[in-house]
Amino acid sequence: MVREPLDNSAPAHLPVVAAEGEINGFWVVRARGDLDSDSIDPLFIAMWQAVAGHDVVVLDASAITFADSSFLSLLIEVHQRTELRIAAPGTAVTRLLRIAGVDRVLRSFPTLDAALGTAPSAP
Repeated sequence: MVREPLDNSAPAHLPVVAAEGEINGFWVVRARGDLDSDSIDPLFIAMWQAVAGHDVVVLDASAITFADSSFLSLLIEVHQRTELRIAAPGTAVTRLLRIAGVDRVLRSFPTLDAALGTAPSAP
């Protein structure tokens, strides 16, 4: 019996950064698929470019299927430099934030609309 390997990740040809742009005055980066040390570079570049020019960066995490410590490190670094909002984190991202103990520090919102509807924090 031949079994096909299990593959729950996004196809390799799909970029991990699905879109970037301004919505309601906030810079939004939409990420997707598996984010680990082999795939994080495009998201790393997109997030650092966003930090350089925006007071609030919203990461739409709704399509992230896996994330490891390289993703977690990126979130913490971005959070230290600007107001980071994590919108619609799925089970994988929520679990990672909770296990690492940063779910109390990093701001998560149930939906992208909720993340965009909140006024920026005071400096």
